[in-house]
Amino acid sequence: MKEIGPPRETRFSRRALLLGGGMGLVGTTLAGRLAWLSLFEGERLAAAAERNRIRNRLVPPRRGWIIDRSGAPLAVNRPDYRLELLPREMEDLDATLARIGEVLPLGADELARIRADVADQPDWMPVEVAKGLDWPAFAALNVRVADVPGVHPVRVFSRHYPGGEPFAHLLGYVGPPSPEQYEKERDPLLVYPGFRIGKDGVERHEDRRLRGRAGARREEVTARGRVIRELELTPDEPGETLRLTIDRDLQAYAARRLEDNSASAVVIDCLTGELLTMISMPAFDPNVFSTRVSTKLWQALQDDNHTPLLNKSAMGVYPPGSTFKMVTALAALDAGIAPEASVNCTGRYPMGSNVWHCHARRGHGRVTMETALPKSCDTWFYEFGREVGIERIAEMARRLGLGEEFPLPLPGQATGLVPDNDWKMRRYNQPWNVAETLNCSIGQGYLIANPLQLAVMTARIASGRKVMPKLLLDDAPAAPFAALGIEDAHLEVVRKGMRDVVNASIGTAPRARAQVPGLVVCGKTGTAQVRRISSAERRTGVLRNEALPWEYRDHALFVAYAPADTPRYAVSVIIEHGISGGRYAAPIARDLLTFLHDRDRAMASLEQIEAASARRKAAVAQAEASAGTMMPAILPGVAQTPAASVQTGAAPQAPREVE
Repeated sequence: MKEIGPPRETRFSRRALLLGGGMGLVGTTLAGRLAWLSLFEGERLAAAAERNRIRNRLVPPRRGWIIDRSGAPLAVNRPDYRLELLPREMEDLDATLARIGEVLPLGADELARIRADVADQPDWMPVEVAKGLDWPAFAALNVRVADVPGVHPVRVFSRHYPGGEPFAHLLGYVGPPSPEQYEKERDPLLVYPGFRIGKDGVERHEDRRLRGRAGARREEVTARGRVIRELELTPDEPGETLRLTIDRDLQAYAARRLEDNSASAVVIDCLTGELLTMISMPAFDPNVFSTRVSTKLWQALQDDNHTPLLNKSAMGVYPPGSTFKMVTALAALDAGIAPEASVNCTGRYPMGSNVWHCHARRGHGRVTMETALPKSCDTWFYEFGREVGIERIAEMARRLGLGEEFPLPLPGQATGLVPDNDWKMRRYNQPWNVAETLNCSIGQGYLIANPLQLAVMTARIASGRKVMPKLLLDDAPAAPFAALGIEDAHLEVVRKGMRDVVNASIGTAPRARAQVPGLVVCGKTGTAQVRRISSAERRTGVLRNEALPWEYRDHALFVAYAPADTPRYAVSVIIEHGISGGRYAAPIARDLLTFLHDRDRAMASLEQIEAASARRKAAVAQAEASAGTMMPAILPGVAQTPAASVQTGAAPQAPREVE
């Protein structure tokens, strides 16, 4: 039977047409899409392809060195191999840690710390897994886990402080940037694994100069991120090398000489203002702070009553005590009071219903300005400080550098306080009274200063010029300092008094006499009271410092300069609760000046001091072991701790031991 329907050729043509039309439509669509991608998306896609093939990486700059005046290193860099995680690139934290653990064993505490950091920190901030890796471990990590998302074996330069603790407060330390710092600067370096910035001291203040400029590296990589070859390298620019005025050897010597006291010392060049030593002890190890401080260590430093975290030289403030008497003497001379003006010191200075005391309980007899300084007679300064008035005293104090913040690369300087009537009205809405002038005239009351200011004050008295402290050393010749505007004759009276403090038979600081033949030291003792003496204690007898708990004992101060005829170096020493400036602070200042003139002699003396100290500690330890308990804070025979409080501006001062 004959087939009914369209002929075979017709059916084939129709199918071909439909299929051809469909293929044409698909082809047109693909061609259109290709045209769109080529013409309108080509640049973006080419860049994406390039990113898949090419990886651009920052090259962090090497941090600039910090060196001392002679070029000796104080802060340097050394290679450090680390492993870090970048949370925003990770897929699974547990799986990532498991892969790392196959190469680098991690303890339970380390795993807990890593998990806590990942949870607490922003996801763009790298988390340290391990640091200080040796080369075999670092190489193994690069081979076996470098392709794990978010895992970065990094080679960085870690900060190292060869001098350790003696330089901690001065140099500061480095640490990872905070999220707030990144949000403020938006510098990609701040999120680079292992990158550190200055956190305190010179490191913080001069961070921009020390940080340098980042370089860049272009690498060809596989789809899994493995490096095939390096295409281009733009080297980094290291940070500047900062040269400080500090003498590294003198700083280290001062640290040993201060022993385990809570103390500070500052040495300044009277001609140039260069700070040769600026030390605060005890301190902390900046190498530890530049890595990761344990909670236990941080708490121990916080709880230590010797405040190792505080830079006492620049941030500690103390009543200057009798070291301030040169200021009162110069104010008196400026007001027209003659050096021969005298007062009869009986040991007591009554005013109204109160009595102020001289440190000499039986008094000094007839005293003039020329003998008041070497004897440190409080009564003379009560009398003529009262006559001069607080405004003249305060003006002279400011002229000599007290209450001033100096342009140094140190954050957080304390300005101290030079009080006057205007200050008291602003602070308490009360007028100044004469009782407060009496206390201020001998360096007590509201008056406070830091050790740096006391060193500057001494340098200005010694030179007669407005010495400004300097910490960064440059090659430009320094311009001479301006004159203080104080008459030379007045300065000579005070300088002679300071010379007699150390070298005359009536002086309070014979222990400060120089050990170097021909070197004459001029100085002034200070013993600053930190507690108020109750009336009951005065009736029964004021307790000696040795009978008090450490925190209630007087501060020991001493300021000095040398040589006497051609002043070159000025020094200030403060020992917190050190009892007596003449007995304990003056020998330290003497030894620092000795080191500057005869290092061998100073080192020989230090060895003897350290040997004697070791014998004392051994004897105390043996006594404690024999008694089976720790030695009491109060010496035997004292029934109870006396009532004490912070000294106020108007309270009379208690008699003190000879300074």
